[in-house]
Amino acid sequence: MTIAVTTFHAIRRNRSGTRERVLQYHPAAGAAARGRTHTLFAQTMGYVAATAALFALGAYAGRNLSGAAGIVAFIAAFVCLLAMQFAVRRSKPLTVGLLAAFGLLEGVALAPLLATYASAQPEALYRAAGATALFIAAFGAAGYATRRDLAVVARISFWALLALIVFGLVLVFVQIPGGQLVYSVLGLVIFAGLTMVDFQRLRRSTDVATAPLLAASIFLDVLNVFLFFLQIFTRND
Repeated sequence: MTIAVTTFHAIRRNRSGTRERVLQYHPAAGAAARGRTHTLFAQTMGYVAATAALFALGAYAGRNLSGAAGIVAFIAAFVCLLAMQFAVRRSKPLTVGLLAAFGLLEGVALAPLLATYASAQPEALYRAAGATALFIAAFGAAGYATRRDLAVVARISFWALLALIVFGLVLVFVQIPGGQLVYSVLGLVIFAGLTMVDFQRLRRSTDVATAPLLAASIFLDVLNVFLFFLQIFTRND
């Protein structure tokens, strides 16, 4: 399931990367632009928080579902994520609704996995949540504050993410000693870069209409980092 969520992120970036790179090279200028940037930041982080809350609600509601039901929810979440790319320029309420549905369905999809951890190793969930909060805060702040253009980091991280997905698929079929730990650590390194890139895009963009898409990217950063930490702490336990 971690591979599937990571794949979500790669597809999300591949489909929307061109428009977001255009925004990246038009920094805010003047008081009005700065005002739009602050509004975009507030809206985006509000959407991230709401999506995370809906994810938690979905995970709780689906805690007794079977793995097959989780797969169905995962596919539905994938459809919502793709539909957001087409809805963003047509209807903001529809895009926000799709983001909400994505968060809820993703929670349902991961509910069986999280329920297993909650019953067997609840402390791993707490540690992963705390580590994720610190990780996102640190690298998000670094990306938001830096004046250096992170376009090169974005390209390297994207291709590294694709390589990580391939490595994850190999681990499904081949037993490599320490492979899961290596996969998780590499994932954290890659998402450190992706998190910085997303928060720099958040600072440089002035298009408030992109808030739901930026929120989806940041939420996927958070979710992937959480799952990587969960694997690490579970292994240690």
